[in-house]
Order: sequence, then C-alpha cells, then structure tokens
Amino acid sequence: MFVDSYDRLVGYVGGGEDPEDPADVLAMQMVLQIEKTYPPSRHGLLVAAARAAVLLCLDDRAGPEGPWAPGLDEWCDARIRKIARRARGKPWRDVQGLWGVTAEHDGCSVRAFVPGRVGDADQRIRKLQIGGTDVDGDLPAEDPVDDASGMDGLCLWLNPDLEMSVGKAAAQVGHASMLGVALFDVADAEAWYGSGCPLDVRLADGARWSALCAAAEIGAAAAVRDAGFTEVAPGSMTVIAERAPVPVEQPPFL
Repeated sequence: MFVDSYDRLVGYVGGGEDPEDPADVLAMQMVLQIEKTYPPSRHGLLVAAARAAVLLCLDDRAGPEGPWAPGLDEWCDARIRKIARRARGKPWRDVQGLWGVTAEHDGCSVRAFVPGRVGDADQRIRKLQIGGTDVDGDLPAEDPVDDASGMDGLCLWLNPDLEMSVGKAAAQVGHASMLGVALFDVADAEAWYGSGCPLDVRLADGARWSALCAAAEIGAAAAVRDAGFTEVAPGSMTVIAERAPVPVEQPPFL
C-alpha cells in the first residue's frame, strides 16, 4: 500500500556507522544518461535524478508485499548513500532492464535502482564510470512559476555557497526529494505521486537560502545535511526542499 512507502520515507532516521568492508555499504545506484552527441543540461539531469529517486521509493513494488521492499527497508535503516554514474549508448540501454525507475526531464534521463550492497551491484552498473558527470548549463534562480500555471509539488534549492559536480548534486537532490515527502500529508503525497512527482531544482541566492534555513529549522522545509564523504565538508547543508507550485509538464517515468 502507498501509505507504507510514505511512512518509510517520513519515518526515516538513518545514521549509524558504515560497515568495515566497503562492499557491504548499502547504496542506491543512479545512472545519468550523458551522450556525447547531444549532451544533457545540468538542470534537466538534476530534475530527472530527483524524480527518479522518489518515484522509486513510492512505487507499488516498494510496498510491503512488493519485491523492492526488503532493499529499501534495509537501506532506510542504515546510512542513506547514493552513487551516481554515467552511461551512454548501449551501456545505458543495457541497464534499463534492471530493477529501478527511469525519469526524464527536458530530454534528460536518469535511472535510479533499488538499493543494495555495493558489492552485489550488477556488473552492468559497476562497470560504469563514477567520474565525468559534469555537463554545461546553469541552474535557474527564480521561483519555478510565478502564476497559476503550476501544480503543487516540490522545489529543491541548492546551497549557493557549495561547489558540487553534477553527480554529487544528483545524489543530493535525490535525497531532498525523498525527505520532501514529509512536507505532504499522505493524501497529498499520493496525489503528488500520481501526477509523476512534479518538482523543480533551482539555485538559491543568499537571502533565499537564509530564509530556507529558517524554514527548515521549524519543519516548514526539509534540509539535506551531507555526511561529507566526497566534495563537501561533513554536516554541510546541500539542498533544501520546500512545497511550491512547479511547471505542469512533467514527463512520464519507466
């Protein structure tokens, strides 16, 4: 049932120490489609990454009787980790049959996979490169919609004081979309999921970031604090999610 998947995210605590053997680390693998001939935009990839992660977590197959539930339960009971990789051409097509969800935005595609032990990841994923995920393009800084043309969703705001690669930022917005589910009650969350989890990703300015931090302190927004394994210092607040109207054109997911 949807409510069980909702409760898993809303009740997420996480934490704890990583296992001694790196192969035992639990992680959600995410693969970004980055083709040479038609490279994606930074904005499109990040929106797709955020949607793929939360769509997977709320999928019917993630429910209590679904085949994805054990992996998600174990992962959410541990320290949530994501690993972003890139693929193009045949390697991208090869991973589409593995358990997961592919989301698209503005011609950009990202597939998130059911979490599991890093050492057990399918060879078709493990062979994909982790580095080299940077692409051109700036993130918009204004509100996602300024009239009645949007629908209720999430806006994920990146910290303006942090430099992150696209791969790192993809993992962070994926976590933000998951935490942002707690900003909906269960009925609104189910309606949001039924609409394809519409959301947007923006770059905050200093004034907006300060306001978002204040909102996160009182539970009116959801903040991601990074463990500091890569690129940023431990405890850095990387992304803050808030409920906001977002563009209505959100493509389907697979």
